[in-house]
Amino acid sequence: MPQLHFYVPDAVAEQIKRRAAKARQPISRYIADLIMRDAEPGWPKGYFESLTSVPEDNIHYEPAGQPEERLPLK
Repeated sequence: MPQLHFYVPDAVAEQIKRRAAKARQPISRYIADLIMRDAEPGWPKGYFESLTSVPEDNIHYEPAGQPEERLPLK
């Protein structure tokens, strides 16, 4: 597996370290997961399964009523 080297500002490095620790991952694994998730084409796995929908028969539409009167354009 190829290695990549890059530089980030100190504040970003500290944030990455904190987030990797919170995820209980080594920094290299945490960054690799971020890159692979962003580099994959298409939608993330399970994206559509995670969406919820409302059945059409549960949607209530209010009557539109009369249109408001507006001044004519000049």
